[in-house]
Amino acid sequence: MLKLFLSLVVSVIAMLLIGPRVLPILRKLKFGQSIYELGPKSHQVKQGTPTMGGLMFSAVACVAALVFHGAWFGFADFTIGLIFVSLGSMLVGFVDDYIKVVKKRNLGLIWWQKIVGQVAVVVIFSLYCYLHPDVGSKVIIPFFNVEWDLGVFYVPLMAAAMIFMINSANLQDGLDGLLSTVTVVGGTGWAIIAMIVSGGGAIASGLAGNYQNLAIFAMALVGGCIGFLRFNRYPAMVFMGDTGSMFIGGALVGMAMLMRMPIHMIFMSITLLASSFSVIIQRAYFKATHGKRIFKMSPIHHHFELCGMTEKQIVRMYAIVEAIACVIAILSI
Repeated sequence: MLKLFLSLVVSVIAMLLIGPRVLPILRKLKFGQSIYELGPKSHQVKQGTPTMGGLMFSAVACVAALVFHGAWFGFADFTIGLIFVSLGSMLVGFVDDYIKVVKKRNLGLIWWQKIVGQVAVVVIFSLYCYLHPDVGSKVIIPFFNVEWDLGVFYVPLMAAAMIFMINSANLQDGLDGLLSTVTVVGGTGWAIIAMIVSGGGAIASGLAGNYQNLAIFAMALVGGCIGFLRFNRYPAMVFMGDTGSMFIGGALVGMAMLMRMPIHMIFMSITLLASSFSVIIQRAYFKATHGKRIFKMSPIHHHFELCGMTEKQIVRMYAIVEAIACVIAILSI
């Protein structure tokens, strides 16, 4: 428990110290966000706000997770897998951001280029989980405490689910402090679940120790996001960019898969799913009705914004919904 606390506190402090030193560098390099012209008009004032801030909390989270890591379990250590999938996902987002801010191409990577990069990361990680002695091809069904063996379909199904969730995190990063806040809540939930499943207490050997290392990583991520909110909350001084949102997406889905709980993401990442499904529903309805819309704008957080809610109100609402869903997920085990 002490290492969990330290990984959280040190990550927060590190972000608070790093932020004021990195922001001037981002401004000097002119790493400013280009605001999408078809987005809410109120967002145009954010044009030029420094982006790629995700580099800060991703570095802090990984370093803190390694510093306060418990017993090592070689290649089978969960922390190795988590850092790979998080940084691998982040790399795709970083390239996308780099093209936007340096090459001045507003849309960044072409969609198929982004997917190719993500496929490479998620297939490797899915194979890692499939071959891992403590993971394998079985997933846990919430509430029923039974396992579902996906067999040879595990890798393609999990790879597809990972791409969906990583891009869902990217879609949710549309309001100041929204994804950071939701990650604080969801990351805390995953840490609690990992400690419950591990039996808590001091770092143990085998699977229990791996779960506790995962909890340490989760709290390092939470701490990094809490510190980042000092600069990312409304009105944001810096955006995390695709660099940060894809790191978060990779980290969250990585934790779910390593604990054999990808189905639990229905609860643990309910707001991320809402963002993606609102886009899918909007586009399908738009095509089916030849131009009509269900939402004023998608993802759905923009719909709430155009309905008159402030960014702060939407962030609070999402945090409450995420917290309730996480409690349900915790009770399901």
